[in-house]
Amino acid sequence: MANYIDLANLIFPNITQTIDDLEKRYPKRNLPEGAMVTRFAPSPTGFLHTGSLFTSLVSARYAKQSGGVFYIRLEDTDTKREIAGSGESLIEQLAVFDVIPDEGYISDTKEIGNYGPYKQSQRAEIYNTVIKHLITIGRAYPCFCSAEELAELRAIQEANKEIPGYYGKYAKYRDLPVDEAINRINNGDPYIIRFKSMGDHNNKVSFHDEIKGDLELTQNDQDIVILKSDGLPTYHFAHLVDDHFMRTTHITRGEEWLSSLPIHLELFDTMGFERPKYAHLPVIMKVENGNRRKLSKRKDEEAAVSYFLEEGYPKYGFIEYLLTIANSNYEAWRNDNLDKDFYEFKLQFDKMSLDGALFDIAKVANISKERMAYKKACCLAKEVKEWAKTYNKEFYEKIISNEDLFISILNIEREKEKPRKDYAKYSDIYPIISFFYDDIYNNIDKTNLEWNSNINKADIKAVLNDYLETMNLSLNEEEWFNSIKELAVRHGFADNIKLWKKDKEAYKGHVGDVSEFLRLCLAGRKNSPNLYCVLQILGEDKSKSRIKETLSNI
Repeated sequence: MANYIDLANLIFPNITQTIDDLEKRYPKRNLPEGAMVTRFAPSPTGFLHTGSLFTSLVSARYAKQSGGVFYIRLEDTDTKREIAGSGESLIEQLAVFDVIPDEGYISDTKEIGNYGPYKQSQRAEIYNTVIKHLITIGRAYPCFCSAEELAELRAIQEANKEIPGYYGKYAKYRDLPVDEAINRINNGDPYIIRFKSMGDHNNKVSFHDEIKGDLELTQNDQDIVILKSDGLPTYHFAHLVDDHFMRTTHITRGEEWLSSLPIHLELFDTMGFERPKYAHLPVIMKVENGNRRKLSKRKDEEAAVSYFLEEGYPKYGFIEYLLTIANSNYEAWRNDNLDKDFYEFKLQFDKMSLDGALFDIAKVANISKERMAYKKACCLAKEVKEWAKTYNKEFYEKIISNEDLFISILNIEREKEKPRKDYAKYSDIYPIISFFYDDIYNNIDKTNLEWNSNINKADIKAVLNDYLETMNLSLNEEEWFNSIKELAVRHGFADNIKLWKKDKEAYKGHVGDVSEFLRLCLAGRKNSPNLYCVLQILGEDKSKSRIKETLSNI
């Protein structure tokens, strides 16, 4: 009469190593007390999701601040959904946001570390060793259920209003005699391997979540598939094997995985492996029609990290936004430590939100705008140049044609106590400053400018001709603005808006209107950066030339 060992040897005849061999091959890491080993385990099935960046950032920060190890494992066992090159693309995008692994999968041809392979598709021998062990102890078995049989089981469960799944009396091949199982395998019958659960959905399993505290969930009683017909493991089983033998101490993941936790805990306990600690992070949500929903790959452009890269949000702005989601005390810390690197902030599990975090694109923009405003122009110029090289070739060519000019433009009202905050992302910059470049300015239709319809064109011309005669760019900004006020008064305009509002009939307009005339001449638009700085950068000759050209078209 055959036994479990015979069954295991039939299924895995080439597996000779044991669990003890794996324990020796992948020993406990020699790390300081309290050091965390964390991981990010993406699937190469598409773009990097904003939620995935969030969880990977948190994982990486906890490892770094504790003196531990952060690694990346590629979960590439879903061959039907795999997209070629997406694994490497994920790594590249993570690196942009400073999420760089200490070890693990680096590219399809490179990995670093002693706990690999870090691609699940290359770990078959390890998985099979553990499955063989489970079969020998009677905790895993071959299941010969066809798709039709499974559909029939589900129909019966639905008719009886019972919990769906493969468990208990519905686990058709759970107690199949070993001899019969061996005969069916020898006959070539197709099968998969299932885990034999000892749980009961009427009971609870207790555990401590690092964020949510002490919780109770319904025990797992499902005999889940652990090895598919293609010879690859399922996520649940690979999670057990990889996180144990890669010596993961803390698993930080989205709270959508919370319902799977009883499966994982039972797997760890069955193998006698120490449970890792779990921290289930809040899912990033969005409000639609008054209802909260998960940020969607299909519906929301901001669900893809590539969106923020293409738009040119500075990485430090986006990272800091994610840190505000991660810890409720981050913003208070930042306000008290404006001169510090945000990586000096220490994440705390007990400061993490218990509810789904609402994604706020306006807040991303505000944080980015705030951080960009305090960057030195030369540093910001390098960032923008690097971004434009990939995402805006026209802008890039303008930058490299005269980098000193570009830096001087970026420096407008920058290095002061309260700098201007015009830009929330790199892509905001070119539309605002493009008029500085002659080819762009020359393409502006000067016959169709938005002149104030309440002011006579003859008065506009008189003001501009007067400015051509009296322009003096050697004045400091205060002196220059006083000269603009004097120009306004000479032509019947109030030298301040309040005065004009008190008695509009007494004036043709106000000094702001006069400034607007100059903006339209110099920039082709009503809004521009600081007008005095624009004049200084363009210089007297170019400024006069633009005013004259505009005058000829009024």
